[in-house]
Amino acid sequence: MNPNQIVYSKNVVEFVTVANEFSASIENVGKQSVEENLQKLQKLLPLLYLKAAMLPKTERILEEELEKYISELDYNMLHQKWLQQLNEHDSFYEVFDPSIQFGHETVTASISENLLDIYQDLKNFLIAYSIGNEEVMNDALAECNEHYGEFWGQQLVNVMRAVHMLVYSNPDFEKENNNDQVIPGQGNPEWLDKFWGTDEDTDDV
Repeated sequence: MNPNQIVYSKNVVEFVTVANEFSASIENVGKQSVEENLQKLQKLLPLLYLKAAMLPKTERILEEELEKYISELDYNMLHQKWLQQLNEHDSFYEVFDPSIQFGHETVTASISENLLDIYQDLKNFLIAYSIGNEEVMNDALAECNEHYGEFWGQQLVNVMRAVHMLVYSNPDFEKENNNDQVIPGQGNPEWLDKFWGTDEDTDDV
């Protein structure tokens, strides 16, 4: 099958649509409450897993590696936003980890870290796909397929358990998050007020 027949196929286009929606949800974390974000993830994660499982297999065409568009700074900024919103509920016990599957150790995982790992891979794919070069699109699809099987598919089903638990356990996020709320110009560390441009010259008081 020609690359153009693969990259524009129904299953790929549907996957791109869901991946776009997931990426937008990760990027817009601060625009909704934590409850709304979790409820959206509850619906998107299983759909994303299904659409990724239905992607056609394709071989790489290009010799050079694909460009990575999501920087460490992009990752860390979004990670901190999710971490701040989830607060103490970010951690969950992992029941499947290849390094401990034959042992008895307990492994703690992070919801925000799992989400951002998935996001990073999907966003790199989406940007490469949007370029419109069919060879790049094909290789981006091949790489996304490989990474789905190797790591982020497992991360997705792992974090889905944690999201499900939070959706139905109804923790009081608002009360907990307000305890440590950081508001520009209101009792923040001096460096943070300067970052926001809300510092005041106390010498004039």
